[in-house]
Amino acid sequence: MDRRTVIGAAVGALVGATGTARADETCCAGCADCRAACLACAVACLDEGGRAACVKLCLDCADICAACAAVGARKGPLGPELMALCAAACDKCAAECEKHKGDKACAACAKACRACAKECRLGAKGK
Repeated sequence: MDRRTVIGAAVGALVGATGTARADETCCAGCADCRAACLACAVACLDEGGRAACVKLCLDCADICAACAAVGARKGPLGPELMALCAAACDKCAAECEKHKGDKACAACAKACRACAKECRLGAKGK
């Protein structure tokens, strides 16, 4: 069973889902994946040196993803607003990481951020 399935099942159990994935559940799973990729990217960029902007955006994005997943999992009343903020943070982080062509950690982070942003935008709209 992959990580997204486990996270989705846990979120579903927490909020009483009927087995169909809702947008907020998908967003929560995407946030967990994105957070992990952002943290790995921040560490890799620290090792590279000279990538302070990337490190800062990755750390901010990771923290916002963690908050979004937590609020989304409990269906908090500020969930849609936080999901919209998360999508914006992921877009900015992805744009920065995409500047570092050939860096595997940045490429993985950008990909996870783009996927998370898409899922969070849908979650913010309740779709």
